[in-house]
Amino acid sequence: MEILNNKALLLRLRNPNKVTTTVAKSKELPDNKVVVNWGVDEAHTLRKLNINVPSPIHGRYDWPGQYKPYDHQRTTAAFLTMNKRAFCFNEQGTGKTASAIWASDFLMKQGKVNRVLIICPLSIMDSAWRNDLFSFAMHRSVDVAYGAKEKRRKIIQQGADYVVINYDGVEIVADEIAQGGFDCIIVDEATHYKNAQTKRWKTLNKLLTEDTWLWMMTGTPAAQSPLDAYGIAKLVNPVAVPRFFGSWRDQVMQKITQFKWIPKENSTESVYKALQPAIRFTKAECLDLPDMVYVKREVELTRQQAKYYKELKDKLVLQAAGEEVTAANAAINMSKLLQISSGAVYTDGGESLEFDIKHRYKVLREVIDESSKKVLVFVPFKHTIDILTNKLQADGITTDIIRGDVPAPKRTEIFRQFQTTPDPRVLVIQPQSAAHGVTLTAANTVVWWGPTSSLETYAQANARVHRSGQDHKCTVVQLQGSAVEKRVYALLDNRIDVHTKIIDLYKELLD
Repeated sequence: MEILNNKALLLRLRNPNKVTTTVAKSKELPDNKVVVNWGVDEAHTLRKLNINVPSPIHGRYDWPGQYKPYDHQRTTAAFLTMNKRAFCFNEQGTGKTASAIWASDFLMKQGKVNRVLIICPLSIMDSAWRNDLFSFAMHRSVDVAYGAKEKRRKIIQQGADYVVINYDGVEIVADEIAQGGFDCIIVDEATHYKNAQTKRWKTLNKLLTEDTWLWMMTGTPAAQSPLDAYGIAKLVNPVAVPRFFGSWRDQVMQKITQFKWIPKENSTESVYKALQPAIRFTKAECLDLPDMVYVKREVELTRQQAKYYKELKDKLVLQAAGEEVTAANAAINMSKLLQISSGAVYTDGGESLEFDIKHRYKVLREVIDESSKKVLVFVPFKHTIDILTNKLQADGITTDIIRGDVPAPKRTEIFRQFQTTPDPRVLVIQPQSAAHGVTLTAANTVVWWGPTSSLETYAQANARVHRSGQDHKCTVVQLQGSAVEKRVYALLDNRIDVHTKIIDLYKELLD
């Protein structure tokens, strides 16, 4: 095969006639050669004829954006353009969001796609998708459909090239989406559609037509059980799974007792066949990736948190107007705002006031489910550690704790178990208690439940997973839901110790 001026393909075939009678405007030449236009439709047709040709994105796309694509991102984007319905199982932190943006943008330029709907978790609508669209497809219009039904409806009808919406929002404006001209749907963290009996699944299924491009992305397609593959396979490749869920369960699971089922020996093969066509790159395979990938996850404050955060901030504004701001009182007051954002604030009497943390916890669970290895969760405040650990353990996630009141011998044993045994999967840590000298390479994901104010602690804590013995690339996830958290993370990312800027930061927040 030869590519001619990035416009046509020159093929040598045993039976040229099967191409010239199938592909429009193809031309047979001497010596069993055929010239074919190198377009999306032609490439799709040739592949259906078992002629493996490359996607025209390789020669007809300028890969816009602030960053040059990695090789695995080019390969992923090309794969998506060649499959109208497909899975992308690239691991967290490999840049699959950018690949999907480039692929869909190319299809728009080729006139194969008009509008794109992105369905994703609430926490990454802005921090991942909107930001990445600005970075990699700045020439495209993008809007986020979030809020009341009328607001979502207006956003969809405004005609942006890309519309980002959360899972539960789809049902709210399903009619508007159906009439909105979306012929490409990208589902991020697709395991939210694993259950084909839910209204969420049925709503999406009704939106799909024969002409709809559907790309479903997740790094962990069947992390909990082979049963998880059923719902997503039924959307992308319905002929690969039985019509009824019970038949799929019987195919991949073995009944041990009345209430207990275990995977059959051939379940992995069955899941693999069902989840096709698919592409997957692990972090270990992406040798050109940075060693550490930093990800921001937006977290909505609960109504209770938002109320107390505003009340405290208003009170601090009044105080600051009548007295000089010192580093000491600025640090104390900022700590109060961070505590509210994190989930528990200490009162002047030494008691703790707990807040509902359901939004932040939901995002944490998403990150844990996505991670291919164990997870470290750094939580700055002691009482929040207790709240969080209880929730994780109640959900059946094996969890252990490292904080200041854990004796040294017990810490050593916890670290040993974390590194050498399957459990615990999650280690919840007070940053100052394990920021130095500890190797925790059994994990490759670090989650900051809330920011620390020390640059040294932040850098050293992240280094617990990124050191000798680590066989995977590492991801650092920052959960942020308030203005104070965002500003503290910004200072840390720019390698500025928060303590040196405490007064300026405090005044900025109050203003």
